[in-house]
Amino acid sequence: MKFFIDSADLKELADLAQTGLVDGVTTNPSLIAKSGRNMLEVIKEICALVPGPVSAEVTATDHKTMLAEGRKLAKLAPNVTVKVPLTPDGLKTCKALATDGTMVNVTLCFSAAQAILAAKAGAAFISPFVGRLDDIGQDGMGLIAEICQIYAAYPAFKTEVLVASVRHPIHVITAAKLGAHVATLPPNVLRQMYQHPLTDKGLAAFLADWQKTGQSILG
Repeated sequence: MKFFIDSADLKELADLAQTGLVDGVTTNPSLIAKSGRNMLEVIKEICALVPGPVSAEVTATDHKTMLAEGRKLAKLAPNVTVKVPLTPDGLKTCKALATDGTMVNVTLCFSAAQAILAAKAGAAFISPFVGRLDDIGQDGMGLIAEICQIYAAYPAFKTEVLVASVRHPIHVITAAKLGAHVATLPPNVLRQMYQHPLTDKGLAAFLADWQKTGQSILG
């Protein structure tokens, strides 16, 4: 499974990139607004920091303007993935950009039917929002299972399942069991995946025993 980081915070991304665990980045208008910076500059800097796909989202809602925005974003760097909403105009834009050879991330997916349409439109990634479905009492991970099953039945579909709106490590583990290709994680969720009380307890015991020896590896 690939890990993308869902953030537009350059400092945060630079720190996490050093772990070697970051395969890409996803952004959206809300994250860009939170950064307080110019969108195009932020995307360029992220693309230089992370060699994998970097999702940059269009802000228009009509096909013509979406396509113009998407083509402008795609010129920022070779690893830009243009993000479009799962609407009729968004899917038209996806098809046009994919034909250009641009990676497209179709976002705001909430049903298997929508995921089928995105795959047929040539999306590189489909982003089902599991946390938002859970919030309204629906089964977010059940949707991931459905999409993975459908895509596996049709080898011609090259779209990767990018699990979005991830709230905790259990979402990541379940998605991995189901065969999802990517999970995009808020920085805090990736850091939570390191944590286990027995790891902390074991390390403390090892260090206490080592200190008793009076030795130093570095001399």
